[in-house]
Amino acid sequence: MKLTKPINLIRESYDEVMIKKDHCSCKIPQAKAVEKIIELTREVIFPGYFSEKHLSEVPNINHTKRVVRKLHRILKTQIKYSLLYLADAERSKQLAEKSCVLCVDFLKHIPALRKLVYSDAKAHFNGDPAAFNLDQIIISYPGLYAITIYRMAHCLDKIGVQIIPRMMSEYAHKVTGIDINPKAVIGESFFIDHGTGVVIGETAVIGDNVKIYQGVTLGAMSLRKGQLLKGTKRHPTIEDNVTIYANAAILGGDTVIGENSVIGSNVFITKSIPKNMVVTNEDPKLILRENKLNGTI
Repeated sequence: MKLTKPINLIRESYDEVMIKKDHCSCKIPQAKAVEKIIELTREVIFPGYFSEKHLSEVPNINHTKRVVRKLHRILKTQIKYSLLYLADAERSKQLAEKSCVLCVDFLKHIPALRKLVYSDAKAHFNGDPAAFNLDQIIISYPGLYAITIYRMAHCLDKIGVQIIPRMMSEYAHKVTGIDINPKAVIGESFFIDHGTGVVIGETAVIGDNVKIYQGVTLGAMSLRKGQLLKGTKRHPTIEDNVTIYANAAILGGDTVIGENSVIGSNVFITKSIPKNMVVTNEDPKLILRENKLNGTI
């Protein structure tokens, strides 16, 4: 098979269409390494669940040291790549040192992450009568998996790590169909039931004990202005103890859903809702006719 011609055509296209990095030409964070960071962090958060070896809820110190050191090594390298990508080359030594500081800072936050994720896991169990125990939730529910990754990504974003948090959230999006921007602010005991098609925008704020179903969008009113909207609150605020049913769309940075409210399926909301409300569409008119085809269409 002759490859000379296609290779030359590809090389020529590099001159015709230059897809240039916005920043320096150094190595950028790698997707496979980011996936490994997620895997190792989840193993630390849920000891005994995702290790290849049989472990108790409290593994021995040597196992913890081994996992944390591996996580530190990979995360530190990827943070360094993200810092170098956004900086001048002459600052590379200082940024390499900063990557270690940021990595250790993230590791120090893991105990707090564990408390948050455990509250999310309990919310999934308490809110889903189909679940027979907490283990099932932790090892198999896509909602909890996406929320766990969001918690990691949000923590990294808050301490100043760039690029990697969005890579994490997009990995979760790809795997679960749940799209949570890492900059969104989400309280304790968050439950996403089923999950597919859920979208939570960058400036969304969600309180404690909120439950949402598949297809829910917490989005912006309009993206026509694009980058001109950067830095503004474009996504809604959902207060404590709110339930939002399937395929509801709640849009706009000024939109607030008051505490203890219930938002029905397929509702489209662009204005604030007071607390303790139930919001539904009018019942659609059903049309019934005799099936003369014996069950076939």
